[in-house]
Amino acid sequence: MRLVLVGPPGAGKGTQAEFIAAHLSVPKISTGDIFRANVSQGTPLGVEAKRYMDAGKLVPDEVTINMVRERLAEPDAAEGFLLDGFPRTTPQAAALDKLLADLGTALDIVLELVVDDDEVIRRLSGRRTCRGCGKIWHVEFDPTSGESICDRCGAELFQRDDDKPETIAARLREYAEKTAPLVDYYGAQGKLVGIDATGPVEDVTVRAIDALRSYGS
Repeated sequence: MRLVLVGPPGAGKGTQAEFIAAHLSVPKISTGDIFRANVSQGTPLGVEAKRYMDAGKLVPDEVTINMVRERLAEPDAAEGFLLDGFPRTTPQAAALDKLLADLGTALDIVLELVVDDDEVIRRLSGRRTCRGCGKIWHVEFDPTSGESICDRCGAELFQRDDDKPETIAARLREYAEKTAPLVDYYGAQGKLVGIDATGPVEDVTVRAIDALRSYGS
């Protein structure tokens, strides 16, 4: 199966991507992993991407798409894959369609993790990161025994700028503007399936697997 996972920041895409990919026995492919691999290996695309990143600029779509093209052409993705974090915009989605057509294949399904903005803010703003070991705790879902102290190493916990409500609100606005239109794009192709992404991680995974089974039946 070839699928894309979409949803707002805080929807749990990274966690669900791991479980779903393992269930389907396909590689989980994220643009973050692709970028890190190309940059660390010093590939021509990695060198080009790093030039933009070092200058504080966005990596052009063309570079990102070429990285994705090379990754999807690898043997382990021949029978299927799960894309997490790509595409982020409708132009990228159109480029992905063309890329897959060039490879003689197409997406089977786009799974949308549906969660409202209030829940996203609740999830992300409650995260606290340890200054010592880097473990991420949550004031509500995974609290420590002592306030602002890591149970693992005893170091101080802090709230990252990315986890502050005002930053999360800005990320949600950007998602609504740039990425949410993918829902209409893939809906028009008849490939979009949405699931409720609230509740325990295990419950969301069950809903996701059930949705994929129903779509394939």
